[in-house]
Amino acid sequence: MKADTHPNFVEVQVTCSCGNTFKTSSTLGKPNYHIEVCSECHPFWTGKQKVMDTAGRIERFRNKYGSKSA
Repeated sequence: MKADTHPNFVEVQVTCSCGNTFKTSSTLGKPNYHIEVCSECHPFWTGKQKVMDTAGRIERFRNKYGSKSA
């Protein structure tokens, strides 16, 4: 590799709002990061995905199409 071409990677500590901590590398050089969502608490990775049905769309769909037979 050429000298002075690539950025320096430093080890950083990442803390999630759920309390999970892990170490990774970063080029910014800040020693600590705070994030809101990580792989331990993200709904896609945990399988606990919430469906927000504030307007009743799912219930209207089930009432309209749910009782019809094929």
